[in-house]
Amino acid sequence: MTQWYQDLLKCDLPTFIGKTLFAVDPGASYLPNWHIDLIAEYLEAARRAEITRLIINMPPRSLKSVCVSVAWPAWLLGHDPQSRIIAASYASSLSIKHSLDCRRVMTSQWYRKLFPEVALTRDQNEKHKFMTTQRGYRFATSVGGSTMGEGGNFLIIDDPVSPVQALNAHWRDHVNHWFDHTFASRLDNKKDGVIVLVMQRLHPHDLSGYLLAKAGWEHLNLPAVATKPEVHDFGRVSKKRDVGELLHPGREDVRLIERAKVELGSAAFAAQYQQQPVCEEGGMVRPWWFGRYKTAPVSADRRVQSWDTAIKSGQEHDASVCLTFAECEGRSYLLDARVFRREYPDLKRAFYALAEQWNPQTILIEDRASGQQLLQDVRRETLLPIIAIQPKNDKVTRFAAISAMIEAGRVVLPEQAAWLTDFEAELFAFPGGIHDDQVDALMQYLDWLRISVWERLRIRRL
Repeated sequence: MTQWYQDLLKCDLPTFIGKTLFAVDPGASYLPNWHIDLIAEYLEAARRAEITRLIINMPPRSLKSVCVSVAWPAWLLGHDPQSRIIAASYASSLSIKHSLDCRRVMTSQWYRKLFPEVALTRDQNEKHKFMTTQRGYRFATSVGGSTMGEGGNFLIIDDPVSPVQALNAHWRDHVNHWFDHTFASRLDNKKDGVIVLVMQRLHPHDLSGYLLAKAGWEHLNLPAVATKPEVHDFGRVSKKRDVGELLHPGREDVRLIERAKVELGSAAFAAQYQQQPVCEEGGMVRPWWFGRYKTAPVSADRRVQSWDTAIKSGQEHDASVCLTFAECEGRSYLLDARVFRREYPDLKRAFYALAEQWNPQTILIEDRASGQQLLQDVRRETLLPIIAIQPKNDKVTRFAAISAMIEAGRVVLPEQAAWLTDFEAELFAFPGGIHDDQVDALMQYLDWLRISVWERLRIRRL
């Protein structure tokens, strides 16, 4: 390492970030970009306490964690070994990974040469907390994790919620309450102490939205694709961004952005990539997302039935539902939707009748309540190709996971059918409708299809 490069590493945070990436991921390629320079300018202003409350919103895979959770703590401790840093993420495993990466940087030969006065103690050198001989440290915790007895002058939050957690109102409230009543109180100096939150937006009321509504926060917002002219003029960086300009085309070009749109769906893409989470008005899907057919495909690759069963027969109770799909050329054609409110013996007879009518190659049955009894009876009495499905997570979370498949046009509905109006009314009202039994059967099928396709791809790669 030449003296010129060593001097640059010590005084230029973007260069230090690039060196950090190589240290934690030797096989990675570092592609410098203006947004990394801009983030570094904001972090340097925070180090000088010119900014004490900073929110950075940016897309996934844009080096946010390397910049903020790994390189910056190492940089802080290099320039001031007495810095006390607490860093949190939604999961303990993620916090620990960032901590280990930071420690790997600080124990590297090039870092020790760069900052020879910085050394880690032997008595406090663990994966969740390591300390310098000058009593500065980096402490890793998780949202809701214990910070008892710990304090810092730099608090970092990197992704306080996962995409799944963000869909849960109770969990969002838990995170916001944790910030107000636990994490923010860990500042040693309320006046000059620094808090930095970096995350991709996930919901209008995620922690970023909650804090921005309070005001008093510096906000660096970096969408993947500019939707309006932007001017970023801060420190040494001055950048004008035109409409449609990508954040980092060298790392994620138009093709990859378009693929992300399809894979995530418009709502998740708007939040995670564009930092524009939107509250869905009404249902979670739109009518124009569905293809339409006049005539069902004559020859299907496979026919699948999805059963969501209920025990009681009254109108006030949940219904039992059977949806029948024909799979053809990567699309799923809904051929039939049957809704029953029957006692179990009549329900079982209907099950056998529909299996005989459509001759499906696969029958999915929810493995709970009356579905368990139906599974047992059918296995004992027949050789029908049934698969027990155990649902995971709440309904809104499950539906969000399959909504991108619908938006991509992979589900095709008939232009006319006797059952179509009721099916659409229930589907487009979800999650605010009175009934969601047909939605349950649809989710069960699409989630099974999504997982089975992924498994086939994995096996091919092996």
